[in-house]
Amino acid sequence: MFNAFERAVAGRYLRARRGERFVSVIAGFSLVGIALGVATLIIVMSVMNGFRIELMGRILGLNGHLGVYGGGAPLANFDDLAARVRGLPGVVSAIPVVEGQVGLTNERGGAYLGGLVRGIRQDDLRKLRVVADNIRVGSLNQFQGDDAVAIGVGLAQRLGLGLGSQLQLISPQGQATVIGNIPRIRSYKVVAIFQVGFNEADTGFVYLPLEAAQVFFRVPNAATQIEVLTADPDRVQVVNREIRTALSGQPVRVVDWTQSNNSFFAAVEVERNVMFLILTLIILVAAFNIVSSLIMMVKDKTRDIAVLRTLGAGQGAIMRIFLLCGASVGVAGTLVGALLGIVFCLNIETIRHWLEGLTGTNLFNPEVYFLSKLPAVVQWHEVAQVIVMALVLSLLATLYPSWRAARTDPVEALRSE
Repeated sequence: MFNAFERAVAGRYLRARRGERFVSVIAGFSLVGIALGVATLIIVMSVMNGFRIELMGRILGLNGHLGVYGGGAPLANFDDLAARVRGLPGVVSAIPVVEGQVGLTNERGGAYLGGLVRGIRQDDLRKLRVVADNIRVGSLNQFQGDDAVAIGVGLAQRLGLGLGSQLQLISPQGQATVIGNIPRIRSYKVVAIFQVGFNEADTGFVYLPLEAAQVFFRVPNAATQIEVLTADPDRVQVVNREIRTALSGQPVRVVDWTQSNNSFFAAVEVERNVMFLILTLIILVAAFNIVSSLIMMVKDKTRDIAVLRTLGAGQGAIMRIFLLCGASVGVAGTLVGALLGIVFCLNIETIRHWLEGLTGTNLFNPEVYFLSKLPAVVQWHEVAQVIVMALVLSLLATLYPSWRAARTDPVEALRSE
């Protein structure tokens, strides 16, 4: 597309001589602007992808993709229902759970926190890989009997608990006595401490053996729900319909993650799209800088254009020379920005810790962002989209100044000289 003559002239124009530094500085700012815009867009999109994937993996890994609940009462025949659900296509597991809100404190009666107790069998808890694979202290081998409990590392730190400590559960549903309604309090021994990286679970989830939870919440031989994990969370609505069909006639209701967490994930997706549009404006502003630098270059090179036209260069050749000048800035800025963004994403945790050590501040509070580390997932098709968009905007920015250069009348240009 560009012959050797056009490349040589374009390269000569991009290398500023004395007295032409200003145009070169503007072109340099254009390159830096495009590079920063592309890098920022890749970094932000990767972090947003990481947030969505990490939150979905942890939330759904802890709560299941679907929940089968009783129609106003606990599920008395939960084992039979769970077995029928497990036999459906697309279902990985169906776990009976007893769930309830409680108050939490230590044996010394110090701090008082609210939490969520989940009663689950030992074998079923091992199937929750997000918990079983992240045991930091103790093990699940002792998770049995009527006095064992597994808690998150954040809860252990807040209440000052360790392996073997006693955790007191206080039920908000008290027991009626002659002196009034008093809360039910029971102590359990901490046998395992986990850290799943999801702050809400690490500071508020408590796991009890299923039988112990049935006794504490007074639901003998029953479960409050059946948590279902599917092979593909994106096809959860298909499995939802199959479960409803298989359990037709039973007083149950089925709720999947798209219904219970849809507003949360929809908000994350909207924020991701808005950030994409906002950061695209950075690249657009840098593209306008290419327009201004090329227009100034055309004004500065009017005499050169006239000489080239007089020597036989056509309008197409002149247009391609300035297209090449502008495109070179755009391509170089895009490639530098893409490389910078990818390297930043691949080392984002190291960079975060370095910045926190340098500034002495906490740049990523897990209590605010729900995650213990800053996630970044580079999706290469999105990187390709950003690169193509930046190249297209850079090319479009060069069209008008190049066209103006090609339309320069050599006679009028030399006459003014």
